[in-house]
Amino acid sequence: MSNVLHDAEPTVVRVRPGNAMATSQRLPYFVGISAGTARATGLSMYLVVVPPGAHAEPHYHADFETAIYQLEGRVETRYGPGLRESVITEAGDFLFIPPGVPHQPFNLDERVAARAIVARNQPDEHERVVPYDPAADPR
Repeated sequence: MSNVLHDAEPTVVRVRPGNAMATSQRLPYFVGISAGTARATGLSMYLVVVPPGAHAEPHYHADFETAIYQLEGRVETRYGPGLRESVITEAGDFLFIPPGVPHQPFNLDERVAARAIVARNQPDEHERVVPYDPAADPR
């Protein structure tokens, strides 16, 4: 990351993501805006890459909303109890995921990575995800 803030004065901050952050979802995240990079207090924003044919681990976010803007690729997001519902996003689509909704994204292309901007209403740059076992959900 190009900027780490040390002073207390609010300011405009440009961030150029560095190396991918390891995540419990097993997808590369590139931190853009967060508490650590820009002193954000109410949001964070990342670039996520879903490698060709890959998928995240099933999970949910207990206490924050997630908004996704699909830049490239086609992603199927399975969601809800048992991950029985599904939506496909393509470049130019937005996706909203409320707190507590289990979900799992799958890159539908075996040859090309999917890329998306992810925004959350929590500023911590570290993931706070809860693993989810769809087979254990009786709903």
